[in-house]
Amino acid sequence: MSVISEIQRLQSHIEQHIIGQELLVNRLLIALLADGHLLVEGAPGLAKTRAIKVLSDGIEGNFHRIQFTPDLLPADLTGTEIYRQQEGVFVFQQGPLFHNLVLADEINRAPAKVQSALLEAMAERQITVGKETYSLPDLFLVMATQNPIEQEGTYPLPEAQLDRFLMHVTIDYPGAVDEQAILKLARDEAKQSDAKQTMQAISQASIFAAREEILNIYMADNIEQYLLQIVLATRNAGVYGDDLAQWLQYGASPRASITLDRCARAHAWLQQRDYVGPDDVQAIAHDVLRHRLILNYEAEADGMTTDDVISELISRIAVP
Repeated sequence: MSVISEIQRLQSHIEQHIIGQELLVNRLLIALLADGHLLVEGAPGLAKTRAIKVLSDGIEGNFHRIQFTPDLLPADLTGTEIYRQQEGVFVFQQGPLFHNLVLADEINRAPAKVQSALLEAMAERQITVGKETYSLPDLFLVMATQNPIEQEGTYPLPEAQLDRFLMHVTIDYPGAVDEQAILKLARDEAKQSDAKQTMQAISQASIFAAREEILNIYMADNIEQYLLQIVLATRNAGVYGDDLAQWLQYGASPRASITLDRCARAHAWLQQRDYVGPDDVQAIAHDVLRHRLILNYEAEADGMTTDDVISELISRIAVP
């Protein structure tokens, strides 16, 4: 079976259990294939937690869920050294971050010091405790969920940590037809609780092979320049209009260019194309950039959002 066929089988498995959230399923697969981390924002009950759990069921590896709370400590994520009195030595006990798939549930309910404990793990795939540094698994993906910032008892994520996320995906409620299908799925699962459907797990080698194929997808020079123009426009928006310059305080970092490149390739690969087109760049741009832009007070006063600014930029930049 080809690599793309295996990934399609995984996608079909997820879509059977996650109804009405096609965007979330697609972005979760892109994060897996582009070797990055995903931040998902939406109201409770929209299958955020369920999505990565279903993904973990279809992948060869282990999964751990961390419920972020205000009293969580950094050591609760990374692990800690425990003294063994019989041997007279300290032994490191690994924390939940030493798993292949990690769900950081309601990440914005923990204070900044706990959120920052994820920085080294997400960026460098390692954890330092005391004088020792421990490597994380080769397959390592953090999916963090958060409630809307307006809700009580939440803490905004630091900009440095936001930039570590490959994409920031916002999801909404399913439509009436999808919600009816969800009701049927819930009833069927309740009846078959003793005979749970499973799929043959995809090997990590297949995922790594898919990543290699994605990196080799053809991207024409003019498409690459188009991609770069979108990112560079966030730093020098005045070129495309004085109104844009007045809205943006800080633009996207070079990490955004790297991310947009890899995600656009993964998007094209999932569409079974061997080349990247401008549609792939546009389709993924909002999710890649929305958490990397900082608007000024004028934009907030005008009721603008980062999505609005990104849409304006895309509409004003010539498509190759």
